[in-house]
Amino acid sequence: MTMSTTPEDDPGAVSAPGWTAADIPDLVGRTAIVTGGNSGLGFQTSRELARHGAHVILTARDAAKGAEAVEAIRTEQPEASIETRLVDLADLDTVTAFADTVDQVDILINNAGVMMPPRSESAQGYELQFAVNHLGHFALTGLLLDKLKSGRDPRVVTVSSFMHKRGRIHFDDLHGEHKYSRSGYYSQSKLANVVFGLEFHRRLRANGFTVASVLAHPGYSATNLQTSGPTGVAKLALKMSNKFMAQEAEMGALPQLYAATHPDIESGQFVGPNGRREQKGYPTLVEPLEAARDRELAKRLWDVSEELTGTDFGLAR
Repeated sequence: MTMSTTPEDDPGAVSAPGWTAADIPDLVGRTAIVTGGNSGLGFQTSRELARHGAHVILTARDAAKGAEAVEAIRTEQPEASIETRLVDLADLDTVTAFADTVDQVDILINNAGVMMPPRSESAQGYELQFAVNHLGHFALTGLLLDKLKSGRDPRVVTVSSFMHKRGRIHFDDLHGEHKYSRSGYYSQSKLANVVFGLEFHRRLRANGFTVASVLAHPGYSATNLQTSGPTGVAKLALKMSNKFMAQEAEMGALPQLYAATHPDIESGQFVGPNGRREQKGYPTLVEPLEAARDRELAKRLWDVSEELTGTDFGLAR
C-alpha cells in the first residue's frame, strides 16, 4: 500500500500527497453503518461513504440531529443513498432494537463516543465512557455478526484514540465507583476498543470467518467530542487546543475511511495519522500499546463484556 511519511522536523509537511477521501473505491451495492454519524468524524465518514456509492445508515442518539445530518449530505449530494436511525449506545436496549432492523451490512464503523464527562452512568448502570465507547459497540458488533458474515468484503472498524496508550483496564473498579478520573476512564475505554478489536480479529480467524476487524484512530482532530463532555477549565483548554493544535475533522476521518475501504487493508491492522506522535497527517499503519496484545487481558475483557451486555458472539477462542 502507498503511504506518505512526515519528516520529523516538520509534522505538518509530507513528502508526497497522501491517501485522501478521493481515493476511496466504488462502494455501490455495499451498506455501511456509522455510529454517531450526525457530527464530527462520523459525519465526515458518512458523507464520504455516501459520495462513493455506499448506502449509509447513519445512527444518532437524537433523531432530529440525525435527520439534519442526512439533509445536509443530501443537499450536497442529491443522489446520496443515506438514512438515519436511532441508537443510543448508552442504552443497550436501543442497540438491540436497532440491530433487529438491519437486513444487510458490509461495513460497520464503531465511531460514536463520549470523552471526559463528569462521572455518570448508562441506562444499565455502567460508567458512561466504558458503556458508550466500548460496551455499546461490543454489543452492536455481536448482534450484527451473522449479517456481516454474509456481507461483501465485510469489515468492522473500531475507532480508538492515541490515548489508549495511557489506559489500564480497572477490573477491580471497572465503573469508577470508588475512584474516578475523567481522563483515566476515557483512556480505559479507548484501550478496551483496541483490546476488543485485536481479540475479535483473532477469534474471527480461529473460527474461519472472513469478516475483518480493523482498528483506527483520528489523531488529534477538532470535533465537538472535546467540548461536549468536559466541563470547566478542561473544556476551555480543549476548546483552545482544538482551535490552535488540532487538525480538521476531514483529515481526522481519513484513517477510519482507509480502514473501511482500502482494498489492501488486512484484519488485525491499526490505522492512524502518519505525523509526529500520530497526532496529525495522512493514514498509515500504526502499532498499539504492547499491553493491548495481552491475550489473557483480552480474554478477561471479552468475558466481562459478554456478561455485561448479554451478548454471545459464539466465537471460540
